[in-house]
Amino acid sequence: MPQRRDIGLFMDLRDHPLMSFYGIRSWPPVWSWAYGAKDRQPRGEVGILKDVRLSKIKPAQRCFLDIDHEGSKYIGCLLIEDHKFCDWATRFLHTCLERPIVEIGSLDVSYTL
Repeated sequence: MPQRRDIGLFMDLRDHPLMSFYGIRSWPPVWSWAYGAKDRQPRGEVGILKDVRLSKIKPAQRCFLDIDHEGSKYIGCLLIEDHKFCDWATRFLHTCLERPIVEIGSLDVSYTL
C-alpha cells in the first residue's frame, strides 16, 4: 500500500504491486555471480546497476539486471507476471544505470498505479 510522505502518496519501486510473479515478490532479484574477484554471494539491494535487458522470449516476463558489487559482476532476473509492466520496468531501469540498487528500489513510481 502506498505510504504518505511529505507530499501525498508515495510508492517505492520495490513495493509496487506488479513487481511480482504469481504472488511472489521479485525485488530485489537473486544475484548470481558472473565473473570477477570473488563470489561473495550478495543478497538484497546491493551493487551498482550497470545494464538492463528485456527477455527476448515473448511475452517478455523477465528483465535481467547486471550489477557491480565489491569487485565482481552479478546478474539478477526480475520475474514480472504482467508483461506490459515488465517492459515498462526495463525502460525505467535503463534510466537508472550507474545508480545503487538500494536507491533505485526507493524511487517513487506512484504515477504507474
